[in-house]
Amino acid sequence: MGNYLNPGNSGFEEIRKSPYVDKSGLISLINQTIGTKQKLTCISRPRRFGKSFAAQMLCAYYDRTCDSSSLFSDLMIAKDTQYTKHLNHYDVIYLDMTGIIGETSITDIVPYIKRNIVGELTYAYPKLEVAEGFVSTLIRAAKSAGNRFIMVIDEWDAPIRETKDNPKAQRDYLEFLRALFKNSGATSQIFAAAYMTGILPIKKDGSQSAISDFCEFSVLDPGEYAVFTGFTEDEVQTLCHKYHMNFNDAKSWYDGYSFDKIHSVYNPYSVMSAMLSGKFKSFWKKTSAAEALLAYIDMDEDGLQNDIARLISGEDIEVDTEGFENDLETFKNKDDVLTLLIHLGYLAYTEEYDGFGTVRIPNKEVRIEFNKILRKGKHKELLRLIQMSDQLLEATILCNAELVANTIAKVHDSNYAPQFYNDEQALRSVVRYAYITCVDQYSKIEELPSGHGYADIVYLPKKKSTLPAMVIELKWNKTAEGALAQIKDRNYPAVLNHYSGELLLVAVNYDAKSKLHSCVIEKY
Repeated sequence: MGNYLNPGNSGFEEIRKSPYVDKSGLISLINQTIGTKQKLTCISRPRRFGKSFAAQMLCAYYDRTCDSSSLFSDLMIAKDTQYTKHLNHYDVIYLDMTGIIGETSITDIVPYIKRNIVGELTYAYPKLEVAEGFVSTLIRAAKSAGNRFIMVIDEWDAPIRETKDNPKAQRDYLEFLRALFKNSGATSQIFAAAYMTGILPIKKDGSQSAISDFCEFSVLDPGEYAVFTGFTEDEVQTLCHKYHMNFNDAKSWYDGYSFDKIHSVYNPYSVMSAMLSGKFKSFWKKTSAAEALLAYIDMDEDGLQNDIARLISGEDIEVDTEGFENDLETFKNKDDVLTLLIHLGYLAYTEEYDGFGTVRIPNKEVRIEFNKILRKGKHKELLRLIQMSDQLLEATILCNAELVANTIAKVHDSNYAPQFYNDEQALRSVVRYAYITCVDQYSKIEELPSGHGYADIVYLPKKKSTLPAMVIELKWNKTAEGALAQIKDRNYPAVLNHYSGELLLVAVNYDAKSKLHSCVIEKY
């Protein structure tokens, strides 16, 4: 066993000795590609979504220098009819690009890889004659082995991310991958299959992928790999039962990602961390991705700050993902920044058609991260909006109606809310912004049916919260007193009969002639 040729199964053995959710069905999909025109697979997903676990699993399954039958015999893959055909049958070339970057300089990445792979090949096959070119040497090695290789590249995009200030190093790395995977004659002689995984999809060269022969599956469209992108709802329910944890809390904290056929996908790292610690909390750590989020938001590309405020308030934002060039420095507009945040896991995406869809903050864990980062941001106006919202919630709970009206007016005058009222919908939009802090502590329901009409906005405190519930009724060119009377006359609170805590009735009016907000608050 070596570092790069046939790394063995010790990595997956450690994984199996720890609490493990069976994702071995991924192997079946890769097996189906072996020896076909679809043999090159690239899967991208955010950090902490099991990329390295999958890479180590594949190494353990295919590596011919070890016996991994005991690691897989009780897993899903063992039921596959092709299970034994490919088990420990291949020489595996494994590249952990993050580890390689730690071992050598940015400019030496490609030569370093070539030196080490050739060195391990000549050790494994002493009669191998090294050719002048690296690709030619691999062809000879495959012939010496009597079988083609399986190649597994973990964090394939690490050199793209780490060399953003060194275009030549990026080009050299991409040319290295092209030489391996875009030369159809040589590629077919060397590889039975290849699997790459990383955060970003393959870097675009113009409008196309720089290595176009790969079948790509990203968080924008994971296709048949969706079930292996994160934990499914059934898997999380099973874990919650095993560890005696509340499933609804797990869903609130870590769900929110969804794909065409899988409507609930959970962050695996966070779910497992919660199970093992016995606590639901944010497990996002200070990473380069978190620092990048702050930098991208501070760019305020095409009014990005406005969209971030809308996202935090609980809205969905439209996005066009087609123009993103799959790197960390080429941003033509705010859509490119939002698309990057999807790949980093900060936003969840729902496609409507051909690369166009909507994004949202997926869950409580990520929203906490947004709030922490935004409170440290350089953009004073956005920070001021959050601070005003904190003040507004406190004033509402204290039933300080005058301060509530004045704060809503200040939010209306900020850069993040509609500047012109023309109906109650515009007022509602401003109020959503104004109560942006509530998103962390409340579930927001708009147009809640009450049997005698629809309550405009209802904020229900989340589980274990001591905050009061709020029913908010909005009026335009009428009176706050009339709005409060409507709440009572139509008995909007009746829809909250199941709720036993304190309830506030909040009535807000905007007078277009005087350009003043008014408010009345009453405890129910």
